[in-house]
Amino acid sequence: MDPLELTVHEWGTFTSIAGADGRAVEWLPLAGPADLPSFVETITNRLKVSLSGTVRMETPVLYFYAPREATVSVNVRFPQGTLTEWFPHAVVTPSNTIAWTDVKISPRMPADFPHEPGANHYYVARQTDASPLQVDEQKEKFLFYRGVGHFAPPIAATISADGTIIVKSIDGGAVGDVMLFENRSGAIGFQVHRVATDRITLDPSADESESALPAAQLEKMLVARGLYAKEASAMVGTWRDSWFEQGTRLFYVVSERAVDSILPLEIRPAPANVTRVFVGRMELVTAATKQEVKDAIAGNDKATLTQYARFLRPIADRILADSAPADRARLERAVTTCLASINSAGGCN
Repeated sequence: MDPLELTVHEWGTFTSIAGADGRAVEWLPLAGPADLPSFVETITNRLKVSLSGTVRMETPVLYFYAPREATVSVNVRFPQGTLTEWFPHAVVTPSNTIAWTDVKISPRMPADFPHEPGANHYYVARQTDASPLQVDEQKEKFLFYRGVGHFAPPIAATISADGTIIVKSIDGGAVGDVMLFENRSGAIGFQVHRVATDRITLDPSADESESALPAAQLEKMLVARGLYAKEASAMVGTWRDSWFEQGTRLFYVVSERAVDSILPLEIRPAPANVTRVFVGRMELVTAATKQEVKDAIAGNDKATLTQYARFLRPIADRILADSAPADRARLERAVTTCLASINSAGGCN
């Protein structure tokens, strides 16, 4: 096939938690309950839940748009991380390279993709116009993979004593597109900025929540970076429950140069067009978050603690650092009990 007739689009998410200095802290990104269908291949669960890192690389998906049948080979390297899940079947090496060979792409292929009973956010990514593909006997709408990284995200976010948030680019380049989002018991606030300089100071009280819904604003941001409208909708739809949950976080669009450095991609034969749009999600541990978690622990508020589930450990570590020794022991016991319960049953006991 003439490579000029093949277009490839990819989206994915880099999730991290900002420490007191604004940089991503080490945490256990995969310690919560499984959230993928059982047909997705994975490393052993024991290894996965104990795997620490600074970034959870969530659900990159590669879409292929072809006017006629084609066959390609795809290779992605993750030199600063560990690959943990993927589908269809691929060869994953100890050096954290994932390879799909003989990927058959056909716009007329029946869309009889694997599907298990019950809802799962994995399936939302299929709601695009991409060509179906097949690897061996496995069919899907995209190539999917995930992992845990040990690298510094390109953005740092520091919370000042007055509550303002200083966002800066690690490499000195432009910060680019950012959204500051907060959900406090259903009260939503957010603001969107396009930053041409290497830093910006955000005032959380200056939100624009009356202007549009945050999901619509994010979709607009993604389309401006090159995704098709249905792809942007699928991406936001996949992560809607997680992105807009309780807490405060910063969303930013990772430069394609940074994506190519973190995840070198090779497709043979080379397509005419490749667009890679990754969103960084950086969780911010504000004074309000720390107080809410601290109060929930004191009051055995299981519902509130469960809302912070996978971020509970690093949030608790921030609280512990500011607590008296007697309080630290009590807090540590409560957090350990809650995390064990979340991992086994999805909630605190």
